[in-house]
Amino acid sequence: MAIGRNSFSEQGLRRLREVLARHVDSGKIPGLVALVSRGGRTHVETLGTMRHDGGAPMQRDTIFRMASTSKPVSIAAAMVLLDECRLRLDDVVDPWLPELADRRVLRRIDGPLDDTVPARRPITVRDVLTSTFGLGMDMTALGTPILNAVFERGLTPNLPTEVPEQDEWMRRLGELPLMRQPGEHWQYQISSDLAGVLVSRVTGQTFEDFLRERIFEPLGMKDTGFHVPSDQIDRLPTLYAPDPATGEFLAWDEPEGGRWSKPPAFQGGGGGLVSTADDYHAYFQMLLNGGTHNGRRILSRPAVELMTTNRLTPEQNAARTALATNAVHISFGQGQQGGWGLGMAVRTYRGDYAPIGQFGWDGGSGTSAYADPTNQLTGILLCQLGYTVPNPAHLMNDFWTTVYQAIED
Repeated sequence: MAIGRNSFSEQGLRRLREVLARHVDSGKIPGLVALVSRGGRTHVETLGTMRHDGGAPMQRDTIFRMASTSKPVSIAAAMVLLDECRLRLDDVVDPWLPELADRRVLRRIDGPLDDTVPARRPITVRDVLTSTFGLGMDMTALGTPILNAVFERGLTPNLPTEVPEQDEWMRRLGELPLMRQPGEHWQYQISSDLAGVLVSRVTGQTFEDFLRERIFEPLGMKDTGFHVPSDQIDRLPTLYAPDPATGEFLAWDEPEGGRWSKPPAFQGGGGGLVSTADDYHAYFQMLLNGGTHNGRRILSRPAVELMTTNRLTPEQNAARTALATNAVHISFGQGQQGGWGLGMAVRTYRGDYAPIGQFGWDGGSGTSAYADPTNQLTGILLCQLGYTVPNPAHLMNDFWTTVYQAIED
């Protein structure tokens, strides 16, 4: 990578590598791939191995389970439909998602599932895309009847009940009342998966086929999808969820025969993608370019602006703000960006090295991807270590600190 003005300093990039190597050398991070770009220049670091006990080294083209870092990419499919007026933000979703018509809403979030009132209004496309349609992963409501029902029905990934194919997933979702009135509160995860179903039903294609046709192939994202083909499975590392008490490396998903070794029943926009550092760099660079890639328009500039600026009122964002500030000892400091656009976080205040306006998101498998319009900077950090321990969050924090200290103007 060329060093110089409007790029990164040589000293800063040395420190970036030293800090990342410190995490790998500690034995707590098996291996990683990190990519930073600025001013048309790209710098990549590959450190460590595919397994915690050795094996093949990490490579620039290693394929990673992106987990929730899927959200900022999968939302682009819905933006294509908005650009083409096949969807409108304030369309009622009932024609495509009839399972969500005539909703009932819990009187109390911790109440029994049959203690409900009618929804004040129908659910709209805007509610789905802003994660405010009324149902989601509320970490302050763990153990309540409604969240127990969400888990038991297999409506979220990574739990004992497998996620079913999308029509059955919608049927099960339609059995439940909403936790909040439509448009009232931001809630995590389920909206992102629901957006994928919406895209599939509007287009008559699978969610992956539409993403591939309109986003992945135009951007050259050849290694991005919802599973890893058998002839490429050696490029997928083991995913670990270490024992929080002992730190012992427990394999949560192995490449061979694992969850991403075959096409899934449900193509989850909230956390199902696999990808590489270069594929994600192409996507986030397209967003920084206002929707274009190599002279080809992928999304309109207003669509990108809608995605990458805060869409939430203080009232809608209140629960997210409270979770970020009151649970830093659980989240290890993640999730404190302030705002939320469409499918991704947006920084609305400066609480660390990153400036207001930075957008992107992190994943529970040890993935992080953000772009920063102020500095025209993109950063992608990929490892495969779950948040059962704070190590991946510490790695991400140090990555972004060293990326920003390396800026040279």
